[in-house]
Amino acid sequence: MSVAAPANFNPEEADNFEDIEKQFAALTLACRNYAAVQHMSTYWAILEKVRGSSLRLTKMDDDIYTHLTADFPEFDPAATIDEDEMKSKSGKERWRKFMMAYEKKIDDYNFGTMLRTDPKFEYGRDETIFVPRMQFYAIEIARNRNGLNDWVYEKAQQESVKS
Repeated sequence: MSVAAPANFNPEEADNFEDIEKQFAALTLACRNYAAVQHMSTYWAILEKVRGSSLRLTKMDDDIYTHLTADFPEFDPAATIDEDEMKSKSGKERWRKFMMAYEKKIDDYNFGTMLRTDPKFEYGRDETIFVPRMQFYAIEIARNRNGLNDWVYEKAQQESVKS
């Protein structure tokens, strides 16, 4: 249910409740962080149940992978991501151009998402960075295509046999 503002309400003269705005901003950030952590947990659970090399993250995986290898020919999916390089001025420009191609094609293409900096490690405080979802998709699709996430499935299967 929505309530209409009073007829004599002038937004230019309205009080600015700074504390409420700060609380709202903090709540919004907390919700976004929660969603990013939830996405991270869900992705990891999927990798434990399905080999990454047989996983499709989007309907456009083939196009995204081809685009990534064309725009970033130097990208090595097995290498540790250099966050400083990725988030440098030139890195941001390159990635922004890449991501904008998916603005109308991929839902939440720019939504904040957790990404492991190194495919050899699990998510952890020192191994995780915050990136737009299209960077996550591009990098994880490349890692999956190269079998770099299959170890997660294999480890989970070994642990389930032990217990």
